[in-house]
Amino acid sequence: QVQLVESGGGLVQAGGSLRLSCAASGRTFGVSFMGWFRQAPGKDREFVSSITWSGGSAYYADSVKGRFTISRDNAKNTVFLQMNGLKPEDTAVYYCAARRSVHHDYEYWGQGTQVTVSS
Repeated sequence: QVQLVESGGGLVQAGGSLRLSCAASGRTFGVSFMGWFRQAPGKDREFVSSITWSGGSAYYADSVKGRFTISRDNAKNTVFLQMNGLKPEDTAVYYCAARRSVHHDYEYWGQGTQVTVSS
């Protein structure tokens, strides 16, 4: 089992920044990918960004490319999501997730952290 705990959400004005953190614990040696997803009220959960633990290859949804940056600290088993240029449409609950490989679904999820961007 892998436990994920997010932090760093909050209320920010449009154009502002937030940095989300996701601390992983447990059997993290089996995890290859860490991802961030978000779910706005009344909408489906959507992919935001992901990163590999090993090479640090990063992937982004088109809606956040150029504004969000994902990174990881292997020594601390922590993944970060730096969010700049926030827009009201970024308002959502942000979830951290982990999976063993590209052949697996994201099977471990955090509890989520609320991000609210006011206009």
